[in-house]
Order: sequence, then structure tokens, then C-alpha cells
Amino acid sequence: MKEGTYYSIYFTRKLLILTNFAAFFRCDVCFHCVRVEIDRGRIAEPTRCPRQLCDTQNSMQLIHNRCRFADKQIIRLQETPDSIPDGQTPHSVSLCVYDELVDMCRAGDRIEVTGIFRSSAVRVNPRQRSTKALFKTYVDVLHVQKIDKKKLGIDASTVEQELSEKVAREVDQVRKISQEEEEKIRQTAARPDVYELLARSLAPSIYEMEDVKKGILLQLFGGTNKTFEKGGNPRYRGDINVLLCGDPSTSKSQLLKYVHKIAPRGIYTSGKGSSAVGLTAYVTRDPESKQLVLESGALVLSDGGVCCIDEFDKMNDATRSVLHEVMEQQTVSIAKAGIITTLNARTSILASANPIGSRYNPNLSVPQNIDLPPTLLSRFDLVYLVLDRVDEQNDRRLAKHMVGMYLEDAPETGSSEEILPIEFLTSYITYAKTRISPKLTPAAGAALTDAYVAMRKLGDDIRAAERRITATTRQLESMIRLSEAHARMRLSEEVTADDVEEAVRLIRSALKQAATDARTGLIDMSLLTEGTTARERRLRDDMKKAILAIVDELGGRGTGARWADVLRKLNEGTVPVEGAEFMEAVKSLETEGLINVVGEGARRSIRRVLGTI
Repeated sequence: MKEGTYYSIYFTRKLLILTNFAAFFRCDVCFHCVRVEIDRGRIAEPTRCPRQLCDTQNSMQLIHNRCRFADKQIIRLQETPDSIPDGQTPHSVSLCVYDELVDMCRAGDRIEVTGIFRSSAVRVNPRQRSTKALFKTYVDVLHVQKIDKKKLGIDASTVEQELSEKVAREVDQVRKISQEEEEKIRQTAARPDVYELLARSLAPSIYEMEDVKKGILLQLFGGTNKTFEKGGNPRYRGDINVLLCGDPSTSKSQLLKYVHKIAPRGIYTSGKGSSAVGLTAYVTRDPESKQLVLESGALVLSDGGVCCIDEFDKMNDATRSVLHEVMEQQTVSIAKAGIITTLNARTSILASANPIGSRYNPNLSVPQNIDLPPTLLSRFDLVYLVLDRVDEQNDRRLAKHMVGMYLEDAPETGSSEEILPIEFLTSYITYAKTRISPKLTPAAGAALTDAYVAMRKLGDDIRAAERRITATTRQLESMIRLSEAHARMRLSEEVTADDVEEAVRLIRSALKQAATDARTGLIDMSLLTEGTTARERRLRDDMKKAILAIVDELGGRGTGARWADVLRKLNEGTVPVEGAEFMEAVKSLETEGLINVVGEGARRSIRRVLGTI
């Protein structure tokens, strides 16, 4: 028997099996019964009846209904990426857990295991006694400990109501905060500059970017997950999603790496190297039991943590489509190979994207720059533009900061300002997530209402022919989540008007960058929700009306007008029209049933549909 070995590995798959704990045999001649205990996975089957009066050979039969069984779980584990030597791939091992250790950990947990390394022979055929020369190895687990001192704890409100107390107890067992550490955390929270101190301590080697760091800091704290029995939706998410978009070499990937280092159950992945099944789940056949099992993907493994996705714009459409459900409902629906289920993916998403051509074009909108669908952009609470602008003074300060990092004895930062160690920052966020569940006060509710109405009023412009949408209900929900995260950061059980003010400031600063019309300079949420501005929609409607008028003028309602003549007549106006825009407008009119396009090539013509107005 070998000594127990510790592994710090990922829990990736589990399979529940009932194994014999004690076998029950009965004699077919005298009906004498005997119970045989299992020894190292083997049962010593009696060859003759133990009763002296009978002593019949080969008369003992196994009675399955009288046997005692124990729970057994086969777990597939993998080495953590930070413990793998350079140039090697992560190894995996099979673990067998029994009785009270079954279901002690979940997919994505980082654990330490004490067990006995064993080997078992593999038969060539189940009906033959001959075995292969290669043995199968596994570990019989004696103890499992979920612990990682540099990782954050899990918010107890992330799981269902009936499991929240159990998870809270598990978190207390995993991360035991001493009384001295708790007093230090309380003293830090009482400081008037605690917000700036925590934001400054997050990735201190990255220069400035205060608002971006504050948004990511509130993402780590997170809002409160709520369950309303009277509401139509039984559960409202408290996780915050953040998107970083901008030019290359602006420290976006470094921020993602830092958050992944301290985030609970976090997974770091790249958009180009990820597939739809790699993010959600896929079905495979277990080599031991030959059963179909469900393998968890990155989003499911990040349940209760933060999933960092780099190169978000490089994803294909099939991979992006799975994120719509995850980012709003926080579930993954699976219907593959006869397995129909819904998996939890209660995770915050921190993504970074580069613009098309590796350089942000200020004359285009955010959806046109990064080539992301508006339905996906609208699900991010905060969308930050991180641009590389040429400024001599700012460039000089940045260069001094980077050079100072190499001149200082502590290379983590070149700044002389006070910052918190990463271990204390992790303990602070863990303490807040596990102990503090802030609730809205009437004053905060009134402030949220006033802020939302004020943001909606920004779209009222007497000079505009159509109202701009400057805020939607998703912005209101984002304000609530950010306000709760700010209150949790202060270790406060109540959300105040000051928390709402900071949340509104963060959202407005993000909207000024991401949802601003490049031509008018005004905020228009239609850029993120629909991909077009109110001005573009108005121009498109005017073009459609002009096309209908030209068709009526050239051909009337009975006959049609040639395609080239309509385009030439349209370009005689003040605003030139490209062929692609003209074709899109004609297709829209044809879809509405106002016109018909007949013919092909140069003989194409446009006809009005009779009976329409």
C-alpha cells in the first residue's frame, strides 16, 4: 500500500455507481445464509456450505436483494494549469470516492485529495480470465479538501435558496477568516477612500484606467441574486458582465489574466480557440462504463465565478449564439444524444475584443468596429472603450510608470501610493461576498427611479425628427446590480443614494464611449440594441418613401420602372446613394409587400403592388 498523495486538480466529471459493501450468500440445499464482507474490491465467494451438517460443494448462490451496497463515485480530475511544468500538458487521474465523500465537490472546484494509489488488472474479455499486461491505475480517496488561498469564495446567494446555507457553511470551512483578519477588513472598510484603495490595488502594474478597474472591481463583488415568488421570473441575476473593447497593446489581456488569478472557479479561454460545445457541454462515452456522460464546458465550470474570454470578436456565430442564454438566463440547455437537461451557468463574463483591422475607427459605431451582434452587446452591463490616443504628456507618464516598475525593488508596481496585497484583497472580497447581502432602501429606490427617468429624458430633442433611446430597462437592472456591488464593497447591508450615484456615473461614462453616435455626438442606445441609430433609421425611411415616389412617377401603378432608372433618379438628389443601400431598401419594401421586383440583370424592373396605400 502506497502513502497518500495530494493532488490540486480540477473536478471534471462524475459517475455514481452502487458497489457491494457486503455480499449475501444462501445454500441451495439447506438454505443456510452467510454474509461475506468485501475486501479491496473483491469478494471471497464460499466454495462450499459452511454448515457442518450440510457441507455441500458449489451450493452457495448470491442473493442480490439481501446484499448491502455503498455509494461510489468515479471522478475524473485534471491538474491545474498553474502547477504544470513548462512544455507539458496537464495529466488526469481517476478517483474513487465512497459514502459521505460522494457529491462533496462540484465541477470546476479546486481540491486537495488524500488517497491510496492502486492498480487493477484489465481483462482482455469480460468472459475470460486472461488479463492485459497494462494495468489500470486509480486513487482510493480518503479525504477531500476544497481550498485555494488565492481564490475568492463563492457568493452563497448564487445557488438556490435551499442550498445557500449549506454552501455558506462550506465556504466557512474552506476559507476560515481569523478574528484579527476580520478586524483588519472592517478597519479597511471604514476608511473614506476604501473605494479608490481597492480599485488601485486591482492590477496595480497597469497604468491609470481608473473607471475600468472600478467596473471590474464591482464585477468581482457582484450584486445580490434575488428570487421573487410573485414575479414572473423566479430568479434575477446579480452577476455583472463587462466588455473591454479597444486598440491593441492597451492592457486588456493583462486585466483578464489578473482577474482569472483571483476569481472563484474562473476559466480563461480565447475566442478563436473555443467552440460552442467547449463553452457549454458535450456528450461523450465513458471508456469504463460505456455510458453516455455529459462533459462540462468553460461556462458550466465557471458556475459561481468569472469566465474570462479573450479575443471575443474572433468567435464564430455558432459559438456566440450560446452566450445569449448564458448571459441573461444564466443556464445552458442541452438536448443531445437522448440527454435533455438544463445546466447552471451562473457566471460573470469578462470579455475583451479588438476592432476590425486592429485599429478603432472613431467614425464608426461600436458594433461596426468590433463586428458583434447588437443582441449580444446589449447583455453587457458595462462596455468600455480602451483606446490608444497620442498624447505627449500621457505617454511620458506611462513611460515613467513602466520604467519605474523595473527600477523598484518590488516589481509589482512602480507607484508610491498604498496598495493592498493580493491575499488581503482576495480575503476582503471573499468576506464581502459570503457575509454581506445588501438590500435596497426607499431612498435608493427613489434615486434609481430618478436616474433612470433622467437618462430617458436625454433622448428628447425638439430638433430631432425621431426620439433617441438613451436607456432601456437593462440599464436600470445594471444600475441595481452595480449599486448592490458598491454597497457590498463598503460592507453595508443597505444600498444608499451614494451607491446609486456611483453606479449611474459608471454606466454614463461607459455609455458616452460605447453608445455615442459618431456623426451627431449624442448617446443612442439603439446602437447597442439594434445596431443602427435613430438618424440612420430616419434616412432609411426617407429613402424608401423616395423610391416609392419615383416608381409611381416613372411607371405608375400598372407598369413598372426600370431598376437603373430608379437608382439614377434617386442619385439626382442631394444625398448620393450607394448600390448596396439601394438594394437593401428595395428588399425591405418587397418584404413589406409594397413593391415587386421582376426580371433579371439589366432588364430588372420595380412594380408597385396594386391595392396598397
